[in-house]
Amino acid sequence: MFEFITDEDERGQVGIGTLIVFIAMVLVAAIAAGVLINTAGYLQSKGSATGEEASAQVSNRINIVSAYGNVNNEKVDYVNLTVRQAAGADNINLTKSTIQWIGPDRATTLTYSSNSPSSLGENFTTESIKGSSADVLVDQSDRIKVIMYASGVSSNLGAGDEVQLTVTTQYGSKTTYWAQVPESLKDKNAVTL
Repeated sequence: MFEFITDEDERGQVGIGTLIVFIAMVLVAAIAAGVLINTAGYLQSKGSATGEEASAQVSNRINIVSAYGNVNNEKVDYVNLTVRQAAGADNINLTKSTIQWIGPDRATTLTYSSNSPSSLGENFTTESIKGSSADVLVDQSDRIKVIMYASGVSSNLGAGDEVQLTVTTQYGSKTTYWAQVPESLKDKNAVTL
C-alpha cells in the first residue's frame, strides 16, 4: 500500500515537485488576497462617497421664510419667495438650483436667469435682502428674494389659485412650498401667499 522510495535521486524530485505546488498555492492565495483587498478598498470609497452625497441631500436644504405676490389688476403677476439656509447647510448657490412650478394650469421647471423680472419667462431671478450675495446663501442669517414672473410661466394667478413650488438645490435636496392666493384681491397691491 505505501511504497517507500529508497532511491536518493527520486526522493529529491518528489521534494522539488511538492515545493513547486506549494509556491503555486502561495501565489494563487496572494493574488486572491490582493483582489479582495482592492475590492474592499473600492467598496469602502464608494460607500463613503454615497454617504457624503446622502448627507448633503439631507442637510443642504433651504427654508422658505415667507412668500408674497404682487397684485396687478386683481391678479398676482409676480411670486416672491424669501429663502434662507437650513440649519447645518453648506453654501447654497441658487443659480444652480431649479424650481418646479405646478399649477394652476401648467407644470414646468424654472431655471435661474440674471434677466430683469419682467423678461423672465420660464426662469427665476434673485435679489439680496440681507447678506453679501444676491444668489448664494453663505450664512444662516442671509436672506435672498426669489422672483418668479407668473404670466411668463403660465398666466397670472387669480383669486383662490394655488401653485406648488419645489426648490431643488445643487445638492439635490428639495423644499416644497404651497403658494395659495387669497380669495379676494380687490384693492390690494401685494398679498401673502
